[in-house]
Amino acid sequence: MTTNQHKKQNAFAPLLMDVAVPLGSYYLFKGAFGMSTFAALAWSSVVPAARTLWSAVGKRTLNGLAGLILVVNVVGLALSFVAGDPRLMLAKDSAVSSTVGIGILVSVLLGKPMMTAGLKPFLVKGDAAREAAWARLESGASSASADFRGRERAFSAVWGVVLLAECVVRVVGAYTVPVDTMVWLGSVIMVVAIGLGILVGGALGAGPMAAMVAFETKAVEAEAAAEIRVPEVALAR
Repeated sequence: MTTNQHKKQNAFAPLLMDVAVPLGSYYLFKGAFGMSTFAALAWSSVVPAARTLWSAVGKRTLNGLAGLILVVNVVGLALSFVAGDPRLMLAKDSAVSSTVGIGILVSVLLGKPMMTAGLKPFLVKGDAAREAAWARLESGASSASADFRGRERAFSAVWGVVLLAECVVRVVGAYTVPVDTMVWLGSVIMVVAIGLGILVGGALGAGPMAAMVAFETKAVEAEAAAEIRVPEVALAR
């Protein structure tokens, strides 16, 4: 395995551990092993709980993604006791979207946009020069740093707003649309929300950020090439 492949794996590792593993394990426990919703949520909370505790105690930092997934699972555990009214059961599904949306918006207000952790691997792609370019843009060393950080916040804000809007639409639908219709319409609303998040988030955040990373990467590579040429010229003299 090449060094570049190792870097790509390392770049995606936090995203896999904090999001893919807990979500994937939930569906595995519930679907393949036939566990109840409560049991599946409880067992799938083990990894994010451990990651959050390790970050808080060992590194003295807050693992945003792992913490958010843990909060979502706790909300799901609490709501799993809700039963009886079919419309209430439909409405409670939107609680997950609202919890994630609120968490993302709070992270933007705190200056630590949560969606960055998921976006960065796709823009950096495990490349050392792109990693250096990203670091320069985030640190303020680049003339485009202010715009970059603004786009970073915009990307997370878009997803936070989209998820909250999806929550509102699904709650309204749960109490105004026939239950049989809302059962399948809820999935359509979710797909539309994700599509809007991708389109608007890409236009306002991810797209411009990708362009800035590409431009800054060329600058990093040009500086590296210049540093190599200087010793060569000195030796030639």
